Amino acid sequence: MIQKFRKKPVIIEAIQFGNFNFNEIIEWIGDDNLADGTSEDEVCIEIITLEGTLLVYRGDWIIKGIEGEFYPCKPSIFEKTYKLLEINK
Repeated sequence: MIQKFRKKPVIIEAIQFGNFNFNEIIEWIGDDNLADGTSEDEVCIEIITLEGTLLVYRGDWIIKGIEGEFYPCKPSIFEKTYKLLEINK
């Protein structure tokens, strides 16, 4: 029997790959999650995910999952799925 489910509310960390944040991304995800040969000069970053090596293009988001894993997300999907968490300082 097919049932309907609602995704549980989960707070995630994410960063959008832009023109000048390659080093920040690498520092955040760690060298262990970066495929060999990826450099700052490239149009995309190759990250190692639970599903294998995936490409992250400029404009894509990198999400840290609930178990510490990283994976890419296209901007259109990210905007439909996530909302910026407003934190009172």
